[in-house]
Amino acid sequence: MAEKKIVPLRADVKPELTWDLTLVFKTEQDFEHAFAKVKEKAADFQQYQGTLQTGAAALLQAVKSLLAIDRQAEKVYVYASMKNDQDTTDSYYHGLFSRVQALIAQISGQCAWFKPEVLALGSKKLATYYQAEPGLQEYRQFLADMMRFKEHTLEPAQEELLASMSDILETPANIFSVLDDADLQFEDVIDSNGSRVELTDSTYNQLIQSPDRSVRQQAFTKLYQVYHQFARTFAQTLGSHVHIQNFDAQTRNYANARQAALNQNNIPETVYDSLVTAVHQHADLLQRYVALRQRTLGLEDLAMYDLYTPLTGKPELSYSFENAKKIALQALAVLGKDYVEQVQEAFDNRYIDVIHNKGKRGGAYSGGAYDTPPYILLNWNDDLDSLYTLVHEMGHSMHSQFTKHNQPYQYGDYSIFVAEIASTTNENLLTAYLLEHETDPQVRAYVLNYYLDGFKGTVYRQTQFAEFEQWLHETDGLGQPLTAEQMSAKYLQLNQQYYGKTVGKTPQIADEWTRIPHFYYDFYVYQYATGFAAATTLANNILDDDPKHTADYLNYLKAGSSDYPIEIMRRAGVDMTTENYLESAFQVFEERLTELEKLL
Repeated sequence: MAEKKIVPLRADVKPELTWDLTLVFKTEQDFEHAFAKVKEKAADFQQYQGTLQTGAAALLQAVKSLLAIDRQAEKVYVYASMKNDQDTTDSYYHGLFSRVQALIAQISGQCAWFKPEVLALGSKKLATYYQAEPGLQEYRQFLADMMRFKEHTLEPAQEELLASMSDILETPANIFSVLDDADLQFEDVIDSNGSRVELTDSTYNQLIQSPDRSVRQQAFTKLYQVYHQFARTFAQTLGSHVHIQNFDAQTRNYANARQAALNQNNIPETVYDSLVTAVHQHADLLQRYVALRQRTLGLEDLAMYDLYTPLTGKPELSYSFENAKKIALQALAVLGKDYVEQVQEAFDNRYIDVIHNKGKRGGAYSGGAYDTPPYILLNWNDDLDSLYTLVHEMGHSMHSQFTKHNQPYQYGDYSIFVAEIASTTNENLLTAYLLEHETDPQVRAYVLNYYLDGFKGTVYRQTQFAEFEQWLHETDGLGQPLTAEQMSAKYLQLNQQYYGKTVGKTPQIADEWTRIPHFYYDFYVYQYATGFAAATTLANNILDDDPKHTADYLNYLKAGSSDYPIEIMRRAGVDMTTENYLESAFQVFEERLTELEKLL
């Protein structure tokens, strides 16, 4: 039998394929110095407590001090979390990250008095402060956003208590992360060549796309066999997290946890409901796509593990990381010279951690702070999905770069709601580029198939997640226990509703909820779907050769948190309080589905 493919140890990965975290701190001593410094500054911040009523100058000084603490704490957090993510089996960096999490909780407690004291000033007194101290003007949106939470803010002592417990309240998510990334072990999969492939979260994503049905069935079955074994543990962990979120929402006078989560970015709950309604109305398109899969693959019975393999078989499309970088630069050239130069900087300066190694966190993300590079974590597989992931995460990183280069620190980040729009706009631009330059019918069919799969996974699947997440919170809110059996039964029912009663009933998929980290992100997932739909409109605008549309898009990237997300997107050309952008997205999906049907 052929030799087993081994996942390398971190120490065996070539340095040029790893991110360079010395750009954050050159040495561990530098990190420790910064750690001690921010701890000291947070303790000193309490000197301002009780002074905000004395005048505008005191408020200005306190705001500046608070933001300086946040800025330094972010940098410390980024370093420790990324060191931990690159190898979760490294006990030293796992301990380092735990120390930072405890520090953040301590800082939160020490600074918790600030928000209630600002709210106690009231809008009228704050208005007089703006008149008296011109320096406060640059923090006006920052303070106005804080004032929105007046009815949801507790007394200073209560806020301090809750803030100091933040690391404890994150325990369920931390347990899930360790269990999912470091502790679960799966049986090897025998690939089409007879080689033994170590099954991990990263290799699973590649194996499930195999044209060999036995390979993808093995990967699917062996993966979910282990998750099912630990389903009760995952149910306890996720149920605890949901209960914490409901408790926090109730404590802060919200109607429910969803309202609390969406209010963080001033998003109306109708945006969430409109998404679910629109997806239900277009479920027939998803099931039409599923039916096309079954016909094309020539299968009597289509299972969930058949939904990821390319319909036409994989053409000779393999992307080394070097080749993918060139394609990314070409596809994103429509965004202008400055954008491309920023992407090139990321490629040239080791901002990207490329390949999978033992213990490395699965998946991909863009991360960093105001004073660090916009790093990207990947788990590269030399396939089209890796190319799309690179372009997707680069969208996040460029969003961060343009924001940091155009906004002061207090507005130098952006809300989760708009974050996924930048990344999925890049994906749409890549799809348009590939369809423009590929004339081979098989390759075009593959790209169309890839787009439809992406739409399925982003709009349909994430909305399914959103429905399940809402059910979790509603069930817990009614005082009903969240058992593994109940969770799996509900998840399977939703799966059948989306994919049809035949395909959707694949039994193992009932346990998919056990392996979704985003359920610990508090009503995050719906934003993937709304972001993808908005990105469809923006990408079409960018490609219509009207310079104003591209300029509007770049201004959105530069806006950071200088205004509320809904307003930023409206200026960019998408009104997300209406359903028009959702209908546009489904129209594109149907057009490309029709084109694929004709090609096949």
